[in-house]
Amino acid sequence: MELPYQQKFTIKAWAEEDRPREKLLQHGRRTLSDAELIAILIGSGSVTESAVELSKKILHSCQNDLNLLSKLSVQELCKFKGIGEAKAISIIAALELGRRRKEIELPPIEKINTSRDIFNVLLPYYKDLPHEEFWILVLAKSNKLTHKILISKGGQAGTIVDSKIVFKAALENNAANIILTHNHPSGNLRPSHEDISLTKKLVAAGKLMDIGVLDHVIITDDAFFSMADEGLM
Repeated sequence: MELPYQQKFTIKAWAEEDRPREKLLQHGRRTLSDAELIAILIGSGSVTESAVELSKKILHSCQNDLNLLSKLSVQELCKFKGIGEAKAISIIAALELGRRRKEIELPPIEKINTSRDIFNVLLPYYKDLPHEEFWILVLAKSNKLTHKILISKGGQAGTIVDSKIVFKAALENNAANIILTHNHPSGNLRPSHEDISLTKKLVAAGKLMDIGVLDHVIITDDAFFSMADEGLM
């Protein structure tokens, strides 16, 4: 006779490797695998598999990459049998806390000297986004960073940027210079024809208002492309 679910899947009935809470208490958090840590977050699995097995399945779908996992929405996580809205939210919240901790650990950048500085300032805002956004950095004299401003949000393929909004934000914040940035969720760093055309348009508009457009940087989760560095300005 098959045992009922409650008997088969109580924590005490699991093998040692499927009891992550006890393992953490006895051996410390660093001994746990990614799947075991996620299993603690979701608490229980489904009728047919334990929380650890379910966590392994979720990770496998993301190529065992936590960065890819952090891109999943609540709706996408809920497609896994045994994951409801509450469990999905717990996973997303934990990953977001990890991202914010990493952001806090970075020393603040007060002056923009290189394209790498631009990348480091804005990566926390762009990382893991499934859609495109367009931000500008507002600089005072001597390229001191004063503001980071979101100009527009779009879809996976692009976002609409209005030059009037860009320079309205620049003027309201007393910009001496600005830096344009946007992300490519696809991971492709190469600028499109539209990216280059927009950049030239904004550079020309900036000259009329005596506001320098110093660079346009395309950002992905782990790399960047500077149009200024590549001579495309």
